[in-house]
Amino acid sequence: MTMIIVERRFPGPISDADLMAFGTRQAGCLDSHRVTYRRSILSQDRRRMICEYDAPDAESVRRVQHEAEGPFDSIWIGAAL
Repeated sequence: MTMIIVERRFPGPISDADLMAFGTRQAGCLDSHRVTYRRSILSQDRRRMICEYDAPDAESVRRVQHEAEGPFDSIWIGAAL
């Protein structure tokens, strides 16, 4: 599996309810694309977020984001240093 990073920006601070709703929608898509959610880091002002996934490729994560209606700015392959 490959580490995939998703960068997100929100027009205003994202609420806990919106984060939970996206998480629920996303959960239904992960297995079908062989994607595993690992973790997220939310900025203190709640306007930016980085999410980490393990997946066969970046396209699999992109499909999950589209199906779950998850906004994102970029998706890229990462590596732990």
